Amino acid sequence: MIPRKAFLLAAGEGTRLKPLTDGTPKCLLPLGSRPLLEWWLRILEKIGVAEVLVNTHHLADRVESFVRARRGAVVVRTAYEPRLLGSAGTLAFQRGFVKEERSFWIFYADTVIAAELSPLADLHEQRGACLTAGLFKSPDPASGGVVEIDAENRIVSFEEKPARPRSELVAAGAYVAGQDIFKVLPASFDPAAKPLDIGKDMLPKLLSCARAMLLDGPVVDIGTPQNYARARREWDRIGLERRLGGAA
Repeated sequence: MIPRKAFLLAAGEGTRLKPLTDGTPKCLLPLGSRPLLEWWLRILEKIGVAEVLVNTHHLADRVESFVRARRGAVVVRTAYEPRLLGSAGTLAFQRGFVKEERSFWIFYADTVIAAELSPLADLHEQRGACLTAGLFKSPDPASGGVVEIDAENRIVSFEEKPARPRSELVAAGAYVAGQDIFKVLPASFDPAAKPLDIGKDMLPKLLSCARAMLLDGPVVDIGTPQNYARARREWDRIGLERRLGGAA
């Protein structure tokens, strides 16, 4: 069963990408012929998502203007965060968005994923997981969330930005989740509380029921100037524009 709703986490300030993000929110930085957010909305359309919640913070009006002007099959809701809630904090605060859903997607908007995503949903359903993470082989695993999995796709260890990575497999910022994730998040999240992070505050508490798989295709985190430059340089090789189309 392919989930019909998705969270697209796009509220980050893009501090590491300054000065590029001084006047442009990170999710609207250009890649190929379109902003990154446009590619994400096309990916969501392709995998059958009907409705997405995009959280906003830095230059939120720019994101909201882009969403209002766009026409597409996916219904896009924006949720402004005056104070950043953190990736898991957003899930906790906006849990009502998916309260009727058996499963749903969670994506980080600052990652380019040109891999097929439906196998991730298939594995989640087959294994009855609480959370299923997409992985990629990173050239610099110490900069991400390092994951070890066994032959049954169970996550046996997870460590955020370790000094000595035990694996080259890193979380790609693509997840399928079920309602059980909310058991490890506050039932009533206070926006004034400490921000909560998926990698630090949620995933480690779900290892007993979490699964993961290596995605079959390119994955590029654009969160640093070096990675963003590499994504632009290798855009043709990544192939996302060929698959999704560059025309409006």
